[in-house]
Amino acid sequence: MAGIYIHIPFCKQACHYCDFHFSTSLKMKDRFLIALLKEIDVQKNYLEHENIKTIYFGGGTPSLLTSIEINSIIDALKKYHTISADVEITLEANPDDLTFQKLEELKQSPLNRLSIGIQSFFDEDLKWMNRAHHAKQAKECIVQAQQIGFKNITIDFIYGTPTLSDKNWLLNLETAFHLNVPHISAYSLTVEPRTALAGFVKSKKLKAPDEEQASRQFEMLMEQMALNNFSHYEISNFAKEGFVSQHNSSYWRGEKYLGLGPSAHSYNRITRQWNIANNAIYIKSLDENKKAFEEERITTANRFNEYLLTSLRTIWGCDSEYIKKYFPVAYYDHYIKQSQIYLQQGYIQQHQAILTLTNKGKLLADKITADLFFTEI
Repeated sequence: MAGIYIHIPFCKQACHYCDFHFSTSLKMKDRFLIALLKEIDVQKNYLEHENIKTIYFGGGTPSLLTSIEINSIIDALKKYHTISADVEITLEANPDDLTFQKLEELKQSPLNRLSIGIQSFFDEDLKWMNRAHHAKQAKECIVQAQQIGFKNITIDFIYGTPTLSDKNWLLNLETAFHLNVPHISAYSLTVEPRTALAGFVKSKKLKAPDEEQASRQFEMLMEQMALNNFSHYEISNFAKEGFVSQHNSSYWRGEKYLGLGPSAHSYNRITRQWNIANNAIYIKSLDENKKAFEEERITTANRFNEYLLTSLRTIWGCDSEYIKKYFPVAYYDHYIKQSQIYLQQGYIQQHQAILTLTNKGKLLADKITADLFFTEI
């Protein structure tokens, strides 16, 4: 079983914190769609004809596409791939795009999951982030999507912003609970290079994120999710029973996936490849039958470190027996030695051969994982 990710590289406006590849001009949209359909053909054998269990429209802002355009992409995928009967098909969407009419059109398509970029239910936060929607739209689009029949809905939040008080952070979560949203992804504000936010921080127009605030709000997040019966199945992801993201879980479990569109990544356990992060060059390359991606073979160290990076962040954890079976003894010895340090300090917990992060450890997930990485000499 495998997944397909489609990157739609267009947005109405640039959020200050975002470092994903996108353009705020729609001039190339039609040419991009033609190139995308050609790439689907060119890359039809990458997944070696495995059944497709997830399709994910990400971006950018995929909700800028019409339902006709979305259907044409899905039809092209069906032409070259075997799609599972219970396939999960997700569309990332912004609240300002999800009018009642748009939602009705999307409901008639094969889409069965919406990922809505709420970020906050407070206008002050949305203005600071330079989001295109306002708080009223954020609430209305969720209610309308549910009324039309979308049951599998996830929303995104960002915490740790200077405008977000602890009180309002709790109110954000309470609003989501009241709206019966079954899946929530919550991310700590980070300053990524080459973003508007990075420029503002460097020029001292804005302060750098407060790490203590972010840690405190993450702890509040974990506490509230547990009280409201959400499973904390990955560092940033929480789900009610039956609503775990199948697509993202396939990444964390090391399953194969094909990425289509500018900047999209693909992985088949042997190689990793990444598409050109430039709309014009991507379109031109496919138009001229040239390769639109770069690739690398995955070394043993890459495979080991990626396994740690993905598995340790999840509820399913890191399996010592798997490492012992599939990696050289030096990797296993290094893993056991380094993990013992964090076990003794209470950052990691062990159940039989499985290691998972404790809530205390989740605050230091990146550092712990980095210390467990194996470096080839």
